[in-house]
Amino acid sequence: MKVVILAGGLGTRLGEETNIRPKPMVEIGGRPILWHIMKIYSHYEINDFIVLCGYKHEVIKEYFANYYLNNADVTFDLQKGKTIIQHTRVEPWKVTLVNTGAETMTGGRIKKVREYVGNETFMLTYGDGLGNVDIHMLLKFHKQQGRYATLTTVQPQGRFGVLSLSGGNVSEFQEKPQNGGSWINGGFFVLEPQIFDFIPDGDDVVWEQEPLRQLTSAGQLAAFRHYGFWRPMDMLKDKKDLNAMWDAGNAPWKIWKE
Repeated sequence: MKVVILAGGLGTRLGEETNIRPKPMVEIGGRPILWHIMKIYSHYEINDFIVLCGYKHEVIKEYFANYYLNNADVTFDLQKGKTIIQHTRVEPWKVTLVNTGAETMTGGRIKKVREYVGNETFMLTYGDGLGNVDIHMLLKFHKQQGRYATLTTVQPQGRFGVLSLSGGNVSEFQEKPQNGGSWINGGFFVLEPQIFDFIPDGDDVVWEQEPLRQLTSAGQLAAFRHYGFWRPMDMLKDKKDLNAMWDAGNAPWKIWKE
């Protein structure tokens, strides 16, 4: 099964980080967040990736072009002009990088990889969101629902504490509670090829607008509820928090073994 990863956005809210690299290449624990996302799927033995590049796509291409070499012990025989790979520690990944345009919206990017996906069920997620989503359970749920599309829905932690008041007193205090019972789109989609018929042509099509609304109206969008960890990297604070989790050995999305 293939996993399509949206990795072409500008990531302007990350400030200087994305002046030199695309958002999915911003590092958590010394590795791009894109690598972490791929490791989640690889844990479930899904290793065929299609990365939808755009802004600074060459950075992603250079990373994977050098990945094998940078994760190996190497002998350079300068006199003979030979490079000998001694030991390598790489994942069994097949990675297709598609330049879908720097200004293309999410729906336009997805539509451009129809030929790469073929006529099979595939997965889709965002190149800036981490979670300990059980991919096997997600896929099982999708098959049981029999819809064209399933999204993973999450309840993100609020950014502010919430007070319950009784008269002039605080009756309850919650520090950054779950988001008031609201469920939002957390990515980690499972999709059937029929979804391409719901995406109009054009680079300005936003996947989260007309296509998902049309799928909903047609009764073809299911929601898999994820109660575990989920966190997007929207701002510098998110990057800092995710790095702190990783450095402390408390990264909930790290479901794989070294």
